[in-house]
Amino acid sequence: MSLYKRLHEVQQDGSDADGGKPPSSTSGSGGLLAATKAARTGLAGRRDPVLDELRHRIHHSLIDELGPILYDSRLSEEDLRKKVHEQLIAALAQERAPLSAADKAQLIQDVSDDILGYGPIDPLLRDDDVSEIMCNGPDSVYVERNGRLVKDPVTFVDEAHLRRIIDKIVGQVGRRIDESSPMCDARLPDGSRVNAIISPLTIGGPFLTIRKFKADPLQVDDLIRFGTFDANAARFLQACVVGRLNVVVAGGTGTGKTTTLNVLSSFIPDGERVVTVEDAKELQLHQHHVLCMETRPPNIEGRGQVTIRDLVKNSLRMRPDRIVVGECRAGEALDMLQAMNTGHDGSLTTVHANTPRDTLSRLETLTLMAGFDLPVRAIREQMASAVDVIIQIARLRDGSRRITHITEVQGMEGDVITLQDIFLFDYSAGIDDEGRYRGVLRPTGIRPKFAEKLNSQGIKLGPETFAPTNAGEAEA
Repeated sequence: MSLYKRLHEVQQDGSDADGGKPPSSTSGSGGLLAATKAARTGLAGRRDPVLDELRHRIHHSLIDELGPILYDSRLSEEDLRKKVHEQLIAALAQERAPLSAADKAQLIQDVSDDILGYGPIDPLLRDDDVSEIMCNGPDSVYVERNGRLVKDPVTFVDEAHLRRIIDKIVGQVGRRIDESSPMCDARLPDGSRVNAIISPLTIGGPFLTIRKFKADPLQVDDLIRFGTFDANAARFLQACVVGRLNVVVAGGTGTGKTTTLNVLSSFIPDGERVVTVEDAKELQLHQHHVLCMETRPPNIEGRGQVTIRDLVKNSLRMRPDRIVVGECRAGEALDMLQAMNTGHDGSLTTVHANTPRDTLSRLETLTLMAGFDLPVRAIREQMASAVDVIIQIARLRDGSRRITHITEVQGMEGDVITLQDIFLFDYSAGIDDEGRYRGVLRPTGIRPKFAEKLNSQGIKLGPETFAPTNAGEAEA
């Protein structure tokens, strides 16, 4: 059965209740989405070339006819959708192509997505199984499903089509991308993180990468179920956040740093004033007293840029109890360390690094990027005093994301910052028949020095929290 027929049957069975109108490009119907996913999976690479050619022709015809109307802010979404639908019907009538009702419905859906939504990637954005979308030009789209990269059959009409989708995305958040500024970070209305880069920096077409934002953000119970950490480690991390310890979440790209930071932020008590600083807003804090800020790129004249460092400096004047920085990438690391050392205990941030020791080295390098000629020892003393806990995350070969270290920053010995692992991931448990790691995050048996500080605040961590276990005991 063809994709068009499957979709048509679903539409006729219930989703086409408005008298035969094409479904909205933002439709979230579970049945329609399921049929679309199944059909696209089964027909990967076997699309009808005649229908594709017709779709391309009608797409170009509508762009020529509608032109600036598509970007007219005075038109409501409903009026724009009505105009597009009218032009679609007229264009199909002029083609006089012998189309079945199912093919016609699918053609209208595809072109509506192209014009009103985000084109071919609209179904992928509605697919809960897809966590990341990577468009490597108009003819090559990859997605991440369950931690694995797979090629998807969807394609764009041409480079100009992909470029229009990129312009639409960045324009919605007041940003721009052109030859003078060919790279851009933005976000979708639902918070999904977007990166786009175009010619002359790219070869083979514009590149678009979207890291999807879950409408229902992951909670601590979800991470426990996924095996990122266990309930014992979760209680320990909750105690660290409630006890106002300064925490740095470290890991590589796509390891889940922001998700973990979001979960940690959920432990912050309701009565505190929290200021968040991000490149593009991703954190979802549900406390009542949260102030969110995001950076601004320079305008076409190269002016007006507001960096993370500017916002961190400004946040210090906003009487925050805690500061949460989405990621330290440059000189803002110095301002973050100073904030942690000057009465903003319990602050949180993330850093790109592969091990807890590398995290300190990276923070040291980022601090030097602030432009001050500071002695290395002074920087290390700042870090040893400011940072209490480092949470290291890794994406393992099986595609899973796991916390591999929870490490205490104990202080200085000479010119070296001393670290102590409190929890470690057990790689020795091996791999099961499906290639997944059997190991879990286990206590090392060492009680952290800051346990006394937590105890003085009424947060008691019993000896069972740090009692080491072997694989056999854990399974039992």
